[in-house]
Amino acid sequence: MKQFSIVPHPIRSDNIVNNFKEIIELPEFKKDLKKLLKRFPTLKEDLQTFISTQLVLFHKMGKDNNGIFRLTDLGFDNPPVFKAKKFACRALKGKGVMSGIRVIYAYYPNTDKIVLIEIYFKVMKENADFLRVQKMNNIYE
Repeated sequence: MKQFSIVPHPIRSDNIVNNFKEIIELPEFKKDLKKLLKRFPTLKEDLQTFISTQLVLFHKMGKDNNGIFRLTDLGFDNPPVFKAKKFACRALKGKGVMSGIRVIYAYYPNTDKIVLIEIYFKVMKENADFLRVQKMNNIYE
């Protein structure tokens, strides 16, 4: 059986994978991440893997594994805002992509920009903060 090796993607100085022209973390996202890192220490690396694999496959290659869903009824269509439900977290052993970690982000296809809006653990919080999504749209339009 032929084995494959994974070549790591280049990493920018802020430690986020550089597959998109720009990746922005909202201050609220950074707070969410910091809080979750206490419980899930591998989360930062898992986020890099998520960006370099699932987001690249979905937005650059058009491959859908039914793990990313567009949020509708936000009051705006541009930029499209997505919720990722399939997020593999190594700190949650045995869960795979069904970890319960959710990532809300906006993708600007014209400028190839990702804005990370919110990250949360489904057990601690059931739904996304739509007021935060609205605020992001007002800031980055």
